[in-house]
Amino acid sequence: MERVADPKMTEATGSRGEVIAFAIMVVALIIAPMFFYPVFLMKALCFALFACAFNLLIGYVGLLSFGHALFFGWASYVSAHAAQVWGFPPELAILSGAAAGAGLGAIVGVLAIRRQGIYFAMITLALAQMMYFFAVQAPFTRGEDGIQAVPRGMLFGFIDLANQTNMYVTVLVIFLGCFLLIYRIINSPFGEVLKAIRENETRAISLGYKTERYKLVAFVLSATFAGVAGATKALVFQLASLTDVDWTMSGEVILMTLVGGLGTLFGPVAGAFFMVTLENYLTMIGSWVFVVQGAIFVICVLLFRRGFIGELAKLLRIRL
Repeated sequence: MERVADPKMTEATGSRGEVIAFAIMVVALIIAPMFFYPVFLMKALCFALFACAFNLLIGYVGLLSFGHALFFGWASYVSAHAAQVWGFPPELAILSGAAAGAGLGAIVGVLAIRRQGIYFAMITLALAQMMYFFAVQAPFTRGEDGIQAVPRGMLFGFIDLANQTNMYVTVLVIFLGCFLLIYRIINSPFGEVLKAIRENETRAISLGYKTERYKLVAFVLSATFAGVAGATKALVFQLASLTDVDWTMSGEVILMTLVGGLGTLFGPVAGAFFMVTLENYLTMIGSWVFVVQGAIFVICVLLFRRGFIGELAKLLRIRL
């Protein structure tokens, strides 16, 4: 007679696996500067947060956005402008970028959320490209030169972010804080409704849920976290450029999420670190790096459909 697993026991095992994985990740990130260049790690953390934000939308709601660079890039511009021109301290500059991401997310969400599938994806791409061309022409973005020499400033008035260690700790705290917020969202009653919409939106509607409202809120939350990632990256590199709003940035975050594991908690983080490491060590081959990325994507789709972390979670029979 086949034994049926106890749902409570399965839930407890999954939660325990996530706690252990989180502890390992935190320890690894704390000791990482002893072995790797801090700027490389900060870049990876910014993209990891960006990928987690994107995964919140596609992995738990089932909405594929081809224009998430819009929120990442424009938050970067707003944060850089706020720090350099308005003289905002770093905490307010990052909050300004997050607000820009949330505002743009609300506008794009209202226009796109009523469409589904490829139509939703194409609307997000079209709006992102429209804002990209606006960034090329807008005076405050300084076109192809971008906003350069962005001051990192003094966090809370006494922490000098010009110091690499202070900057790394700040980025790490921002990443971990947002990571835990995303975890709380997806494991809340709100998150359960999002998963229900992903699995069967028609049934969710029949149960009385206003699915468009839930999807809009999820979209705005995803855009906000993407904005935090973009704003933080602007301070790390002291630069906001057209690269951050280009459609290739949207493609990169999709690739990071799929390679790491769609709909998993730690997959986007692993995917972001993998892709940033790949780009860092393959810079000498120039544009051929895109060929390598494409090959990895094909291999992942054919052999690792759940992504690296998804396949690992299945092998270990835990939730990651």
